[in-house]
Amino acid sequence: MPLPFAQTIRSAARTRSRRLASRLVHRGWGWVREAGAISAEQPGPLRFAEIGAFTKLAFPQGSIFNEHGIALGCYCIVGERVSISAGFAPGQRLGPEPVVRIGDGCVIGRDSNIVGHESIVLEDHVWTGPSVYISDQNHSYDDPELPIGKQWPRNAPVRIGAGSWIGTGAVILPGADIGRNVVVAANSVVRGHVPDHSVVAGAPAKPVRRWTEAEGWQPPIRSAPPRAVPEGITHEELVALIGWDLRLPPDPDPVP
Repeated sequence: MPLPFAQTIRSAARTRSRRLASRLVHRGWGWVREAGAISAEQPGPLRFAEIGAFTKLAFPQGSIFNEHGIALGCYCIVGERVSISAGFAPGQRLGPEPVVRIGDGCVIGRDSNIVGHESIVLEDHVWTGPSVYISDQNHSYDDPELPIGKQWPRNAPVRIGAGSWIGTGAVILPGADIGRNVVVAANSVVRGHVPDHSVVAGAPAKPVRRWTEAEGWQPPIRSAPPRAVPEGITHEELVALIGWDLRLPPDPDPVP
């Protein structure tokens, strides 16, 4: 049985109202995300030791404290809810050099945590998946009777080499020294030295593949490596899609 005319009008009005409310909510949230993003031009309440041009921390940010001990290069993307801290607690006095240093062109996946106390260095073009944990401090276990949380922690510097990729859910422990263009598989736990051009996986992470000039990939890769840009997509279209160019600008001509 068809609805009465008045009821039909009310139903249509409610539908239009819900659609309008949905548009307003999404448009408002888009405005909030843009207004709440952190960059060199729009730093908000944060005063980093350094923050380079075209670097953006997406809104909402995670817990960020002692930002005067954190340095970010240019062309970086820091995802939503990423926490970055320097020192043990907010307001702690730190030395003159940044505790956490993130190089140019880095991408930090959403929900990741970078917890620095002595030295964490991500060199240029390090990318991570979501929910990665990186710390240069761990609890000690010297006294079996004292609660572990009350035992004095130990620090060891962490370095992740240029061009490396850290997979989703990976944990980078104190003392990790990861080489250049290394792949850390998802959910791996890394400690100690990882050579350049390696693929590591597991907990603890162990090499599963490595490239050398003399032998190439060992064990060999059977399939051809993918193109840097998918077939049919120009570089200009890719830039338009992501919003800005992640490549670094060319170096200025040297002064003669």
